[in-house]
Amino acid sequence: MKRRKFIRNASTAGIGVSILGTYACRETRKKEAEMTAQKPEIASPFFKLSLAQWSIHKMIREDGVDPYTFAEKAKNWGFEGLEYVSQLYNPELSDADYSEEAMAAFVEKSNAEAEKHGLKNVLIMIDGQGNLAVNDEAERNETVEKHKKWVDAAAAMGCHAIRVNLNGSSDPEEWKKNSVDGLTKLATYAKDKNINILVENHGGLSSNGALLAEVMETVDMDNCGTLPDFGNFCITRKPDSRECEVSYDKYKGVKELMPYAKAVSAKSNDFDEDGNDTGIDYVKMLKIVKEQGYTGYIGVEYEGNILDEEQGILATKELLLKAAKEV
Repeated sequence: MKRRKFIRNASTAGIGVSILGTYACRETRKKEAEMTAQKPEIASPFFKLSLAQWSIHKMIREDGVDPYTFAEKAKNWGFEGLEYVSQLYNPELSDADYSEEAMAAFVEKSNAEAEKHGLKNVLIMIDGQGNLAVNDEAERNETVEKHKKWVDAAAAMGCHAIRVNLNGSSDPEEWKKNSVDGLTKLATYAKDKNINILVENHGGLSSNGALLAEVMETVDMDNCGTLPDFGNFCITRKPDSRECEVSYDKYKGVKELMPYAKAVSAKSNDFDEDGNDTGIDYVKMLKIVKEQGYTGYIGVEYEGNILDEEQGILATKELLLKAAKEV
């Protein structure tokens, strides 16, 4: 074959291969696009997931787990946010009388771990710092002062809130008046630090949804709100027993507290064979939460005894995600 004819034939063949290659690429991209379109989209829940540190209190108190591994564990279990529990850092903090140095070390170590694992510090749950609804005004003021260091810590950690308890008087009217006073003083201090003061239904009169809602209405401050817990609605327990004597309707209570909610706690205990909590209808609860337009963090707080803590945490997380698809 003459050289000129050979070159001409080779060029023509090259063009043909190029056209076929282009066609094949187009068909491949078309098929890939069709396959992608056919894949069902995985809907994200309307909330973000955080983990309440109380869910691992047995690991910390009974098994000697370092509380500063909280962020690492939460990350491994698929959570975005961290809800710290102040009492789980005792005796480290209590032995130091919550000194400025001890609190600074707590903040520094907690921030380092959260940053290391890419998690968000959400809030700190405060326990054992006095009674905010006690009748004695001097004691109430002292309790406010004790909580101020936790407001400062929360601000330094980038949290949006601290959770407080309203322990004190057992008389509804006295309790309400005392609660308004204590919360107003603490929220006033926290306001300039951009920290919310949140009250959880956590036993006693704070588990009366209607009464706690009245307190919120009376305080009427933007940075004072509630942290509705799905399961903490026992008002009084039988003497010398953990058995509840007087309880409040949990669904009614959450509905009453949600208008003031800046955080939500998904309490869990035991599960049936389908993975549902045996005492709380999660679909019903999440409907109440969603209807209020809440899109913030929902914290998993496992308190059961049948599953170990890791299993219970993961079971609660899966239940939340499953229930979210039904609301």
